[in-house]
Amino acid sequence: MSRWLRGEALPTQNKLLVLSELLHVDPQVLRFGSSVQHEIRERDERWAQGAGYLERETFDAFLKLPPPQRKLIRETILLFEKANAADAVAVARAAKRSELDAAAAQAELAEDESLVR
Repeated sequence: MSRWLRGEALPTQNKLLVLSELLHVDPQVLRFGSSVQHEIRERDERWAQGAGYLERETFDAFLKLPPPQRKLIRETILLFEKANAADAVAVARAAKRSELDAAAAQAELAEDESLVR
């Protein structure tokens, strides 16, 4: 135990189970810390909220594919994600250009009105 506390070794799973029962904490907390458990819980909640029946059915089908086909599907999905991100950036840039153009048009109109007066 002292080697574990000094960061020199990890206790065996059996010892962690005994300690976790005595301390009334999950064994994962003793091994990885509470922050890791919190991150896992958050990820699981995002998965539960974001994945409906169709997504889960698709994921189950994906898991049944052989590894080479999984790799191909994964790469395809990542390409779609990158393209979607690029589209979002392009839309944001176009919106910003529109704002700048509108501001420039207003400034031009104001200048023209001041010349007319």
